[in-house]
Amino acid sequence: MTTSPPLTPTQRKVVISACFGTFLEWYDFLTFASLATYFSLLFFPPDNPVAALLASLATFGVGMLVRPLGAALFGSLADKHGRRPIFIATIMLMGTTTFAVGLLPTYAQAGMLAPVLLLLLRLLQGFAVGGEIGGAAVYLTEHSPVNRRGFYTSVLQLMGPLGILASTLQVVVLQSALSEADFNNWGWRVPFLLSIVLLAISLKSRMNMIESPVFLEMQSNGTLSKAPLRECLSDRHTLGRMALLFFCISAGGSLLFFSSQVYTSVFLKNVVKLEPQLAGMLVMLSTLVLFPLTVFSGWLSDKVGRRPVLLAGLLLGALTLYPVFTGLLHYGNPALERFNRNVPVTLYGTACAYGPFTDVRNDCERNQELLSKLGVSYTLYSAMQSRVQIAQTDIAGFSPEQLKHALIEAGWPEKADNTQINRWMIFLLLLIPVTAVGLITGPQTVTLAELFPARTRYTAVALPHNLSAGWIGGLSPFMVTLVSVKAGDTLAGVGYPAVLLGMAFVIGYFFLPETRNTPLEN
Repeated sequence: MTTSPPLTPTQRKVVISACFGTFLEWYDFLTFASLATYFSLLFFPPDNPVAALLASLATFGVGMLVRPLGAALFGSLADKHGRRPIFIATIMLMGTTTFAVGLLPTYAQAGMLAPVLLLLLRLLQGFAVGGEIGGAAVYLTEHSPVNRRGFYTSVLQLMGPLGILASTLQVVVLQSALSEADFNNWGWRVPFLLSIVLLAISLKSRMNMIESPVFLEMQSNGTLSKAPLRECLSDRHTLGRMALLFFCISAGGSLLFFSSQVYTSVFLKNVVKLEPQLAGMLVMLSTLVLFPLTVFSGWLSDKVGRRPVLLAGLLLGALTLYPVFTGLLHYGNPALERFNRNVPVTLYGTACAYGPFTDVRNDCERNQELLSKLGVSYTLYSAMQSRVQIAQTDIAGFSPEQLKHALIEAGWPEKADNTQINRWMIFLLLLIPVTAVGLITGPQTVTLAELFPARTRYTAVALPHNLSAGWIGGLSPFMVTLVSVKAGDTLAGVGYPAVLLGMAFVIGYFFLPETRNTPLEN
């Protein structure tokens, strides 16, 4: 990497403008994820903690779902009118909506109006990110030297982990400096309110951006597309590569990113039951390693090609994701692991189909909800009379205090024992999915742009990338949690991203072309 030529003044301005704006987008978007467990208490009814957590994760996911709408609108505008004005519009929308989250009333203050307002702002955040993510990849790639594209563009992928690192660090510092009551009352608002300062800096940077040379050339030649979205969907070659982007590159990258950077934090806090500060610190330290890994992977793709690096990341993620989360439980809370392995917990009842967004209807569903909240794995059997069997102890009906007492008597730990937590092994395990993320995100930025023709490139990249990141990656934390609750197994949900990563590897192995050194002007 030391042989790479230095950036020219123009390229330096391009990198700073694109990256700082993208950092703000991710900081704003992922601060919500960092506080998802707290939002479940602040913005949703407090009488159903499991449903509140799932509702909070679903609200995060809804922001991802509307990203394709932003991509379709802003992508078409950028292909017709230029990259620069779109970047200014998206950063303004994201910054103002994030600041507004810091001003929202809580459920205790405004009732159901609070989650409604939170959902509305989350939708606007997702709309803004849809116009930014993917488009920034196109803009930066079109400014990069042909034989160093992977290296130069890899820095853009650092903005995601840098954004979550900054937001997580703030949360850790605030939790350390404030009492729990003060943090819940007002401390959680600080990261959102601070975004207004970052918005001012980013806006100034983006006002100084220069237009893409590829776009300017098409503009001067009169070859701009008049209907980019329609042109993308009517061209079979472009549509096929959009499908490849959706099912393989973007799906794999987003699944690994949210599994390693978002769900690991939720898993360590709610399943392993580590203290929030410790869980946040461990995830933050593993994120630091992602920075050099991403740049190295981008540089490596310039040497050996995009395809082998991307496929290596997908395969590593598919093979190791489930063992990693199993290891996190083993080294984070061995007593809970032993309990779930050695102590049979059986739930009996009829019509026991607990759902996160429906009211519990019977004692069986109440027991199912409680066991899920406590992180206890169980087996469900149909029976006329509702009861829970913990080892040799039978508890008829629904009796929370009796059930919890029986669990404790059988060896269930209410929280992780600090003396038994192997912090080093947890950190090393977190590095495995981080490595897979780096292998994919390093060459991802440049590959997105190299797959498509210039006249529809922004739309062709932004739409499938945001569809995949929203529908597959963004909903993965919610889906993992939901599958685990339904299965009665705290680890069952991890199979969801692992299987999808395996499918992405197979698709990429057979259909992913090598795009290194592809001309961008065509």
